[in-house]
Amino acid sequence: MRQALPLVTRQGDRIAIVSGLRTPFARQATAFHGIPAVDLGKMVVGELLARSEIPADAIEQLVFGQVVQMPEAPNIAREIVLGTGMNVHTDAYSVSRACATSFQAVANVAESLMAGTIRAGIAGGADSSSVLPIGVSKALARVLVDVNKARTTRQRLTLFSRLRLRDLLPVPPAVAEYSTGLRMGDTAEQMAKTYGITREQQDALAHRSHQRAAQAWSEGKLAEEVMTTYVPPYKNPFAEDNNIRGASTLADYAKLRPAFDRKHGSVTAANSTPLTDGAAAVILMTESRAKELGLRPLGYLRSYAFTAIDVWQDMLLGPAWSTPLALERAGLTMADLTLFDMHEAFAAQTLANLQLLGSERFAREVLGCAQATGEVDDAKFNVLGGSIAYGHPFAATGARMITQTLHELRRRGGGFGLVTACAAGGLGAAMVLEAE
Repeated sequence: MRQALPLVTRQGDRIAIVSGLRTPFARQATAFHGIPAVDLGKMVVGELLARSEIPADAIEQLVFGQVVQMPEAPNIAREIVLGTGMNVHTDAYSVSRACATSFQAVANVAESLMAGTIRAGIAGGADSSSVLPIGVSKALARVLVDVNKARTTRQRLTLFSRLRLRDLLPVPPAVAEYSTGLRMGDTAEQMAKTYGITREQQDALAHRSHQRAAQAWSEGKLAEEVMTTYVPPYKNPFAEDNNIRGASTLADYAKLRPAFDRKHGSVTAANSTPLTDGAAAVILMTESRAKELGLRPLGYLRSYAFTAIDVWQDMLLGPAWSTPLALERAGLTMADLTLFDMHEAFAAQTLANLQLLGSERFAREVLGCAQATGEVDDAKFNVLGGSIAYGHPFAATGARMITQTLHELRRRGGGFGLVTACAAGGLGAAMVLEAE
């Protein structure tokens, strides 16, 4: 094992996560229908600051992400600063790493803290699958540019006459990988077939996720980390995730047809995470700054790792690659963890990654390691449920997982937790967290 890489400032301060918050997560076109991601981001950051009682000028940087970009607000981070009453001089920029976007935002703020350029910052992400940038065809886009440069009405009419009726149809955002044309569900089907994951296993994991999430809500474990929201016409509060199926049975899952490979597939809408709207954010600062402000951190960022693999086959194996690297940098092993939380993009993807983490062959032949990363103890795995139940606003999921894991570590008396996610483009992310 290589030497651990401690995440500390030049003065030896650890990177503290002092608080975290998210909106409830809503299925597409339900509670947050018509609410853009930038407004969801403003909601959560404004409430996070109000609850923390941290002086407004104490936050020196805000790094925020959005995967489904809106052309009218390309820098969501800066819009959040300007729309929440934060100091206008607060540095703010946006990042995107697909489903690992808020992992990246947290890493960026942590790096600023370690460099000494700031002492406190906010990281997070927001996405709306209900407010989408519906585009136009390439043919129409080209004609519109040319029309803008045309000098006469006749020239403009000539340009428009080149268009066919189909060129006028709206173009929704792509759901496939740009480089391969494969949809995420196609990749999940690949992984199910490659690693022998059955439909029954996938449905069982999805059912477990919903049962654990429903239990977490019923026991009040999420109340502190999920805000109550009000959206136009501001009559009814929205306070709990609306995707969780606490009353479902395994028989209900078995009724659904495959969603991607219609003839031979096993990936369904029920064992996949749904399109979701929501936002989440965390406040990070140096350990000494937290003490100055009289704050008790939720926990600390011990290490992080980002990885990338090929996109043509089984590209959602990011956790199997990033987890051992994050553990190594933290100076820990799988056995040292109290909690292990993995983003459930699909049940097939989740089960494939769990299989490879315990595989000696994968460790030796693919990772070049002497031994497997380690089997994940079911008693430590996604103990409060995962993305299949909560939903997955792409850029918000990482911040949700971090906040949720730190609160649960605190309830258990402290320890180490690892959060990890796959992402489009063959990317992976993992972070080791510590609570006392």
